[in-house]
Amino acid sequence: MPTLTSYLADPRAVVRLRAVMAAGTEPDPQDLDLLLDQCAIEPDLQVREMLTWALIRLPHELVLPRVVRELERPEPQARSQALHTLSKLHDRSVYPAVAARLDDADPGVVRTAWRAAAVLAPEGERPALARRLGTQLGLEDPERRLALSRALVSLGEDVIAPVLAAADEHRNASVRDHAAETRRLLQDPDAGSALALARARREVALGRTRDAKG
Repeated sequence: MPTLTSYLADPRAVVRLRAVMAAGTEPDPQDLDLLLDQCAIEPDLQVREMLTWALIRLPHELVLPRVVRELERPEPQARSQALHTLSKLHDRSVYPAVAARLDDADPGVVRTAWRAAAVLAPEGERPALARRLGTQLGLEDPERRLALSRALVSLGEDVIAPVLAAADEHRNASVRDHAAETRRLLQDPDAGSALALARARREVALGRTRDAKG
């Protein structure tokens, strides 16, 4: 009889998805390690989302410390998925462990840490987190730029207002532009896609200009 292990080894994403869904529908603590190991290697986004759902269906007192331990794994995907899962568990006691990943060596992990830290930061830590995230304003990559803006916006207008005000005075035009984009996102949360597209077009135009000059 097929087991969860064999289903997760199946090359078909739909089979793995159904297996994880079944594991979450009837949560079994014995599946915890297997689900976490799959988080580190699962290539399909939908399956990874279902893995997070299955994990948060398990007893909180078992899942939380094990997911925190995943933050120390060598695989970037394992760390990133752990951060995502912790953000869904909504336990602010893990904030220090999450904040430590803001300095992760992997850019993808850092990006996930922005979002998770913004979700989990206790009220007293939110201004300091906003200042820390504010030091990254001016990123060139459109997707990372938008992700940082969204993390800042989720902290709240009152919290990030001083950070954006300081960025307005920065000598780097990219930092000033990024602050303006973040303000726009505050006013219109649905503007994210338009902002990313506009930024990408500007980068393409700059590239063409440089090519023409070169």
